[in-house]
Amino acid sequence: MDPVERFSALVDAPEPALDEAALALAAGADPNLEPARWLRELDRLADGVASLDGLVRRLFTEEGFVGNTADYYDPRNSLLPHVLTHRTGIPITLAVVCIEVGRRAGIALEGVGMPGHFLVRPPGTERYLDVFAGGRFLDVAGCEARFRAATGAGREIAFGPHLLTRTTTRGILTRMLENLRSIYRERRQYADLEWVLRMRLTLRHDGPPLIIELARTQGDQGRWLDGARLIDDYVARAVDNPRFGLNEDQLDDLRTVSRSLRAHLN
Repeated sequence: MDPVERFSALVDAPEPALDEAALALAAGADPNLEPARWLRELDRLADGVASLDGLVRRLFTEEGFVGNTADYYDPRNSLLPHVLTHRTGIPITLAVVCIEVGRRAGIALEGVGMPGHFLVRPPGTERYLDVFAGGRFLDVAGCEARFRAATGAGREIAFGPHLLTRTTTRGILTRMLENLRSIYRERRQYADLEWVLRMRLTLRHDGPPLIIELARTQGDQGRWLDGARLIDDYVARAVDNPRFGLNEDQLDDLRTVSRSLRAHLN
């Protein structure tokens, strides 16, 4: 199955499995990826873990998982198999490892999408785990300090529970894809950007801007007609379905991009 189709099928479930969906996302970069191998590795990491402190010891002391401070924007930091192999990643993928190993060990954990830095916590507590910092525990004051250091926000920006809400599985996947979207776009890796955008379209998204970016990305690979047809199809469906909520100005902008893509064929 095409990696995007498999990802779409998984995230279409009422509550997608985080481990399987994260591996399906990574298959965009490696269509030959074998999920079973990495699911077994998560099983192995959980073997013998009986407490949260034991989980932290297993991952960050015994197994040596650590934040990649040397090359934070390496796109492989967002791919779960790479993180499991090299024991290094960014906050959100290290959080996926922690959550999924914890789940296997009977330890409930949830992702916390604090702006600028992703955290993990046991549900219903104010005990936060900074997986990027070697599994360091933070209280709310520690979270605020981490937030201000990561974002540069001054005291005029209020910090509180509204910045420490649970992130759903789909929210985690969206944030992982957005990280890759930014990196691949900056590096002009258009083939990789395309699969990321196609996966992003299977989740809740911002409508026309994402369609336009995908169409232009196809154009950047010399597939001008594919891009134009993508937009034309989207416009046709939007016109027939008021639930798209597009106004005439938005439709005209889409048609203009379609014409500009087709112009490259002349």
